Amino acid sequence: MTMKIGKEHLAPWERAFDRVLTPLEEFIHRQTTSGMLLMLSAVVALVIANGPLAETYAHILHADFSVGSGEWMLTMSVHHWINDGLMALFFLVVGLELKRELLVGELSDPRQALLPIMAAIGGMLLPALIYFSMNSGGPEANGWGVPMATDIAFALGVLALLGGRVPPALLTLLVALAIVDDLGAVIVIALFYTSDLNLVALAAVGGILAMLFALNLGGIRRLLPYMLLGILLWLALLKSGIHATLAGVLLAFTIPMKPKLDTPRFLARARKLLEEIREAYEEEPCIILNDRMRSRSTALVEGALLAQAPAQRLEHSLHIPSAYLIIPVFALANAGIPLDFGAFGEVFANPVALGVMFGLVGGKLLGIVGFIWITVRLGWSRLPQGVGFSHIIGMALLGGIGFTMSIFIAELAFAGDPEDLLMAKTGILLASLIAGLGGYFWLRVTGRKTA
Repeated sequence: MTMKIGKEHLAPWERAFDRVLTPLEEFIHRQTTSGMLLMLSAVVALVIANGPLAETYAHILHADFSVGSGEWMLTMSVHHWINDGLMALFFLVVGLELKRELLVGELSDPRQALLPIMAAIGGMLLPALIYFSMNSGGPEANGWGVPMATDIAFALGVLALLGGRVPPALLTLLVALAIVDDLGAVIVIALFYTSDLNLVALAAVGGILAMLFALNLGGIRRLLPYMLLGILLWLALLKSGIHATLAGVLLAFTIPMKPKLDTPRFLARARKLLEEIREAYEEEPCIILNDRMRSRSTALVEGALLAQAPAQRLEHSLHIPSAYLIIPVFALANAGIPLDFGAFGEVFANPVALGVMFGLVGGKLLGIVGFIWITVRLGWSRLPQGVGFSHIIGMALLGGIGFTMSIFIAELAFAGDPEDLLMAKTGILLASLIAGLGGYFWLRVTGRKTA
């Protein structure tokens, strides 16, 4: 007699065991939740910066924090530790996602990848041109990179609120677009937002990268050596004049994407271990008293880890701290903008704020939709199944949410000009609000029509 167990009798951990997420599903799930936390953190930062705790908030961010001792001591403000240190881990996750997508994901097939690549190029090029046309001829022109970036966490958070009103393929397209967008932002930061270069430190960067690639080519699959060299790479970049957060992306591209155990070997090993576990269980069912069953179970777990690529395991382990800690902390430290509603009209007369707003909202809309239309019209690629141009317009509007990376680039572009930095951040917040609401209501209306 067999007993059928219904879903209502499964414990929560059993349901979690049965639920297997693909890397893309896990990415969307994490980023969606991160988007909700990001919204909350931004609101909290705005409330603190415009309330009685504003002075304390500024004091904490500018307080020095030291690591090490004696000649090996590194001292930076809390704000710099967040932007240069914690964000390096965020860029490590970005780099791992980029590597996976380029090798085995949505961007691995050139024809399939062409649509999000063209969309991302249009969504970066037009916002930069719009901003530059409104600020050319002065130091404010240095902020042309601010409206280029899309915040994937915020955008997916808005799409999550729409539920079944948008086709699943639209989420995949937005993720691929945002990943190419992140790559573009990384290149822009590396090439255009660097200070004076320290050649000795740059030589150290090259040497450390050579050692990292040697580990990869030598078949080293343990993550510890890569992480230790990654810390040295971050320190060298910090001294080089290139922004230290790029250490995360460089490190990601050196971590192996090939597992130590190939699938056939793992399957053979797993079958043997499972048989030994079954035999041991028949002798003694209690695993606490059965050393043989415990050791074989441990070996099976270690084998399962070795059957996964190190880059895949690291990306999985960093998703939670990146989505639920690093990004919210970054928002708390950077979204605290003092708002003077009496002088709010100045924002709409300031070329920096206007350039950011028009670039993010108008430039992203025209660039993404226009370049996708050209790509489809010329027959280079086609829209995903179930996705129409009404969906593309909504996605392009959501592409104007440029919170995390845009604020990050603004901090670099206007590091010595607090007034322009304030205007840029205000423009980012207003543009993100307009783009988020516009994209949400557009997709809500068109989703109902095309359901």
